[in-house]
Amino acid sequence: MTSTAYPDAELKDGVYYHQFDVVIVGAGGAGMRAAIEAGPGAKTAVVTKLYPTRSHTGAAQGGMAAALGNVEEDGWEWHTFDTVKGGDYLVDQDAAEILAKEAIDAVIDLENMGLPFNRTPDGKIDQRRFGGHTRDHGQAPVRRACYAADRTGHMILQTLYQNCVKLGINFFNEFYALDLITVKEDDGSTKVAGIVALELATGELHVFHAKSVVFATGGFGKMFKTTSNAHTLTGDGVGIIWRKGLPLEDIEFFQFHPTGLAGLGILLTEGARGEGAILRNASGERFMERYAPTIKDLAPRDIVARSMVKEVLEGRGAGPEKDYVYLDCTHLGAEVLETKLPDITEFARTYLGVDPVVEPVPVMPTAHYAMGGIPTNNDGEVLSDNSTVVPGLYAAGECACVSVHGSNRLGTNSLLDINVFGKRCGQNAVKYAKSADFVPLPEDPAKEVRELVESIRSSQGTERVADLRKTLQDEMDKNAQVFRTEETLTNVMGTIHSLRQRYQNVYVDDKGKRFNTDLLEAIELGFLLDLAEIVAYAARNRKESRGGHMREDYPDRDDANFMKHTMAYLTGDPHSPNPEDHITLDWKPVVMTRYQPMERKY
Repeated sequence: MTSTAYPDAELKDGVYYHQFDVVIVGAGGAGMRAAIEAGPGAKTAVVTKLYPTRSHTGAAQGGMAAALGNVEEDGWEWHTFDTVKGGDYLVDQDAAEILAKEAIDAVIDLENMGLPFNRTPDGKIDQRRFGGHTRDHGQAPVRRACYAADRTGHMILQTLYQNCVKLGINFFNEFYALDLITVKEDDGSTKVAGIVALELATGELHVFHAKSVVFATGGFGKMFKTTSNAHTLTGDGVGIIWRKGLPLEDIEFFQFHPTGLAGLGILLTEGARGEGAILRNASGERFMERYAPTIKDLAPRDIVARSMVKEVLEGRGAGPEKDYVYLDCTHLGAEVLETKLPDITEFARTYLGVDPVVEPVPVMPTAHYAMGGIPTNNDGEVLSDNSTVVPGLYAAGECACVSVHGSNRLGTNSLLDINVFGKRCGQNAVKYAKSADFVPLPEDPAKEVRELVESIRSSQGTERVADLRKTLQDEMDKNAQVFRTEETLTNVMGTIHSLRQRYQNVYVDDKGKRFNTDLLEAIELGFLLDLAEIVAYAARNRKESRGGHMREDYPDRDDANFMKHTMAYLTGDPHSPNPEDHITLDWKPVVMTRYQPMERKY
C-alpha cells in the first residue's frame, strides 16, 4: 500500500519501505560531503538523528589543515610527516599521504561552494598555526590551518547543507538509524541491503532499501563526564556495526583536548594557541617550555594534555582546589579575541564569568575525539577483517578508522578527514550502486528494532537512564581518561559489567511514540555501554603508552610488541560477565611507506 505521508514509500504491516540507490546515515560534514558526490549520480537519501545544521561538525572551531602555502612555505609531504608523527606512528601512511595530497582540493572545493574563509590582505585564504603542524619535518611551526574565525566547522556545515539543498538531496531529518540490514550469502559473505530507522516525530519504523550504505554517524564521547561532545554523540553507528559482528579498530585510542573550560569540558579551540595564547600554571610559568621546547604550546594534543595533568598532579595547579591550569590570552588584545576568536571569548565570559581580554581562563583536558572506529580501506569501504571488504558498505568521519589519525589526531585534521574521505565515500558508493543490484530484503527486516524499542518502552523495571549514564561517565573519567593503569581499567570494566546488568532492568517514564526522548536516551545508553566496555578492554590489552593512550604502568612506547592496530570482534553473548567471553582481540599491521618510527621530540 502506498503511504500518504511518504508518497514514494510503501506501507506494509505498519512499516514504511523506501528504496534508494545510496543511503547515508548522518548529516554532519562527512555525511553531507558524501551526499554532494552521490546525489548527482544516484537516487540518494540522508537519514539523520538531528536536523543537519545541528550536527556536531558545527562545534568544530579552529580550522582545516591544507598545505596551501598562502602565508608561509609548506608542502603536502610535511603535512604527511606531521600526521604520522603526531599519530605516534600508528598512522597508515598511505592514508596520510592521501589526506595531505587531497587537502588542497578539499579546501578549494569548499571555497567554490561559498565558504567564507578568513582572508589575507591580498585576498588569499588565511592560515594560522596549530598544534603539531611544522615545516621541514619538525623544524618549526607552520601556518597550515585554513579558518573562518573560530567557527570553521559551523561554516563548513552550513555551506555543505546549502549545497545539498541546491542538489535536491532527500533528507529524512530526526530519523534515528538503529540497524544495518545485512544478508548472509551461501559462501558466507555479508551483503548490505539497507538500514532500519525510527522516526522520532511519530515513533514509526522505516526500512530504507539501498544498494550502498554510508555510515557518517560521528563519535561517542558521551561515555565520559568531562567532554566537548554534544549530548547526542553516543556512538550509534559504531555500535550498530559492532552488534552486526563486524570489527572495530583501535577503539582504545581517545583524544583528550587540552583546553576545555575547567569543570565543564566546553571546548576552547587550539586556534587560540595558534594565535599566540600561552598555557601557564599557578605560578604563571609557561610550563610547556619544559615539555616541548621547540614548539611549546603547539605540541600535539596528547603531549599537551598529559603535561597539563602532570602539572596539576605535581601540585602546580591553580584555583582553590589546584585542579586546573590557565590559558592566557590577555596579551593578544581585544581586537584579535573579538575578531578571530569571538566564540571562545564569549564561552569563557558566559560559562565561567571570565573575560579572556583581561584575565587567564581556567582550562583542563576534555574528552574530545575517537581515533578508532569502523575499519575502512582508503576508498571508505568497510572491512569485515584485516582486508575483506563488505560490498556496498562505507564509513567516513569520526565513526570510521581509515587509519589516518593513528593514536593521536592532529588538530584541524578532523575537518579535513570528513571532507577528503566523505568525498571518497560518496564517489565510491555511487560507483558501486551503478553496477550492483538491490539485495533482496529479509522477510521482516524491522523485527529486531521493533523488539528493541518495545522491550524498553514496555519495561516495568526500576533503573533510570540518567543514573546509569552518570555512573558510567563518572567512572570513565576516573579510570580511563588521560592516564590509565591495569588496575583502573579493570575497575571500570567491573563497573560497566554491573551497569550492563542493571540496564536490562531500565525503565522509561514516557510510554508514548511521538518525540520520545526518554526512549531515545535509553537506546543511546545501550550503545555507550557496549563501546565503553570495548574501549576499556582494548586499552587494558595494549600494554604500552602511545598517543592518546597513556599507561602509567607501561609508560614507554613498545614498537616491538604493539606497533600494530587493535581489531576487536564480538564473538559471544554480549551479556556474559567476562569480556573475554564475548570480545576477541586481534591485530592488523600498520602500513609504512616513507617514515620509520622515531622518538617524538617537539
